[in-house]
Amino acid sequence: MDMMFQAGFLGTRAPFFMDLVTLIVAVLPLLVGVAISFAKKGRYTLHGAVQALIFVISVLIVGYFEYGVRLGGGYEAFVKETHVSHDYLFIVLVIHIIISVLTLGMWISTLFKARKDYERGLPGPYSRSHRRAGLRTFTGIVLTSLTGIWVYLLLFVF
Repeated sequence: MDMMFQAGFLGTRAPFFMDLVTLIVAVLPLLVGVAISFAKKGRYTLHGAVQALIFVISVLIVGYFEYGVRLGGGYEAFVKETHVSHDYLFIVLVIHIIISVLTLGMWISTLFKARKDYERGLPGPYSRSHRRAGLRTFTGIVLTSLTGIWVYLLLFVF
């Protein structure tokens, strides 16, 4: 438990758990991109398994993050040392939370619908709608990643 709050490894004021979560959030679009590449190569079963695994790991990481924030004193404890306007930081945080919650919903919907459509013929007649849903979800994941990094920079760098 103490390791969570030791100095991070990215050279900022952030504790270890924030650096770890930020690093994972930063590479998440790349990981999802690799999973998408499996589908483009016709490896649909692998694509589905990797997407599901990435989703589960992401949910666990978000849980770890939330636990660390709560244990660390909440939002107020982390904004104390920033030199950024607290109103600006709060707005960016709210934008990040809205995007991430919407993305989570899209990702869950895409995974469950894909499972159902796979049993009914995916790839096939449902491929186009699945691709569109996947693109929306991927866009949300990229935006979640970018806004998460933005919040990190505002909290611990600027």
